[in-house]
Amino acid sequence: MKIKIKETQNKEPSTNKSLYLKNSLIEKINKIAKDNNTSFNNVVVSMIEHCLEE
Repeated sequence: MKIKIKETQNKEPSTNKSLYLKNSLIEKINKIAKDNNTSFNNVVVSMIEHCLEE
């Protein structure tokens, strides 16, 4: 499954939510964010949006 990391321009209104994630998952997401020069949050949102489109 290839996730397309979304651009951070033209943001829609949003709300803050908290999630509890395993440290191992956080490390993997941080690596994806670093490799794509984007934020942790942007990677998580991109993944959620991708899953909801499937």
